[in-house]
Amino acid sequence: MKHYITLIILCAILFSCDSSRETPRSDTSETVEQTPTEESIRTYSFRIVAKIPHDTTAFTQGLEVYNGEFLESTGLNGKSTIRRVNIRTGAVIKREPLEATYFGEGITVLRDTAYMLTWLNQRGLVYDPVSLRRIREFRYAGEGWGITDDGTHLILSNGSNILTVINPATSSIVRSIPVTMQGSLVGQLNELEWVNGEIWANVWQTMKILRINPTTGSVVGIIDCTGIIAESELTSSMDVFNGIGYDSVTKAIYVTGKNWPKVYQIELQ
Repeated sequence: MKHYITLIILCAILFSCDSSRETPRSDTSETVEQTPTEESIRTYSFRIVAKIPHDTTAFTQGLEVYNGEFLESTGLNGKSTIRRVNIRTGAVIKREPLEATYFGEGITVLRDTAYMLTWLNQRGLVYDPVSLRRIREFRYAGEGWGITDDGTHLILSNGSNILTVINPATSSIVRSIPVTMQGSLVGQLNELEWVNGEIWANVWQTMKILRINPTTGSVVGIIDCTGIIAESELTSSMDVFNGIGYDSVTKAIYVTGKNWPKVYQIELQ
């Protein structure tokens, strides 16, 4: 399960990375901080373009841009939801709760159908992204963390360095993508987003987003979002960086975190 971090730890978000899940993971693959050589991989900073209000009760697990709105999935047993959110004001337009047995995780929209993961149930939930009516469910093995798609297949993360590509119609595994950075394994891959032919992945407990080549699994870039939160915006209920949304029409990039008061539109630098 996942837990809220303290205000003292939150202050470290400005300069470092924090935890958000209660149960320690058994995954032993290396995180990006453990990789000894990064010099040949391009690193990006950011410029904040806009700050959008965000529901501080939303334990954000997935963020999508769909039909000019945010489609957001939230977690925690008994508090998990799927919701449509006004992309300018942050107001929740519509929300649907999940059963208390489900801990909601990542979300993506493929061919006008929303696919949402759950953490430990090995069950995905399929929705109409406008009415938020649940259409069906699907199965997968292992934990569910993040999900995106390449326009044809779904791509899932489970907290390890392996991304799994599945057929959305049959839930069968098409292939696996081992993610590496200069030959070293990169684990704790969390929320995912497909951006211009790359897979972008939050690294859990960090302020970093990896840009991954979906063919080779190699990390080709690192987006460092350290310092995105002003000290005046910190609250005791805030948790870790999590949530990447990309608008393929306007090319806008959005990031946020669990229980954060803002969604940030950023430009890479």
